[in-house]
Amino acid sequence: MIDVTVENFEAEVVAASMDVPVLVDFWAPWCGQTKSLGPVLEKLETEYAGRFKLAKIDSDQEQQLAGMFGIRSIPTCVLLMNGQPVDGFMGALPEGQVRAFLDKHVPTEDQLTAEAEEEEAFEALAEGDTDTALEKLQHAVVTDPANDDARFDYVKLLLQLGREDDAKVAFAPVIAKAPGSRKLGALKTWMDAIDFVALSAYGESAGADFDAKIAASKRDFDTRYARARWLMARQRWTDAMDELLEILMRDKAWGEEAARKTYVAILEIIEPPKVKVADGQIPPDDPVVATYRRRLSSVVLS
Repeated sequence: MIDVTVENFEAEVVAASMDVPVLVDFWAPWCGQTKSLGPVLEKLETEYAGRFKLAKIDSDQEQQLAGMFGIRSIPTCVLLMNGQPVDGFMGALPEGQVRAFLDKHVPTEDQLTAEAEEEEAFEALAEGDTDTALEKLQHAVVTDPANDDARFDYVKLLLQLGREDDAKVAFAPVIAKAPGSRKLGALKTWMDAIDFVALSAYGESAGADFDAKIAASKRDFDTRYARARWLMARQRWTDAMDELLEILMRDKAWGEEAARKTYVAILEIIEPPKVKVADGQIPPDDPVVATYRRRLSSVVLS
């Protein structure tokens, strides 16, 4: 619990809410209800062990802040997440109702554990320790099965390591969500390409066969698309996007926009995790991803 003033509001409430939900309690020393609600909030902050932060604002002393939030009744609690108010309540609610309010928004212990495991996995990957990264991501998925970001990273790493069967098993619980999810849809596109190459028996020599057919007809989009998927299966991402651009430059709508959709899926797959930067700074874009995004925009908008 922290007492908030105009001077520390930005740091202790707005900035802090980018990392953890912040519950702002507007109170006043003359209000009897605040005396019953305050201990409940402080007890829950301790019990939730860092899953939310309690910030208390004396509305008499900090009228500017109370006015900013349009406070008309004391006590009033406002929950901020990612710098924005998302919910709130007025009056001295009993502990059970406050707990129910928090549970609608505050991450569970399992969610926090999974997020920590994912961060540790990225650190292991940065050090080249794929075994530890895989173990951490697997544990994150088991701990919080609803964490699609962790599952994306886990399945992606399995595919990168050539463990397609394990990837399919890990992906199966969310396969129905793939059409409506950019990340999961990208994984499905990659796995479909791997299956396509396997079923078509395209081996090492397939590249020469593709090149010969394309040389004979530059508008042989079926062959170009097959070549792009073959390159995807081999994780030759920029080569695959170059081939897809060749289709897009000649026919943007070919195959119900299959080339564009596959290109976008590859961008999603190769996008590295955003590095942590100081507050107020923007993480730098990956140069390869940024370059190929510009190329896609140039072709699609031309």
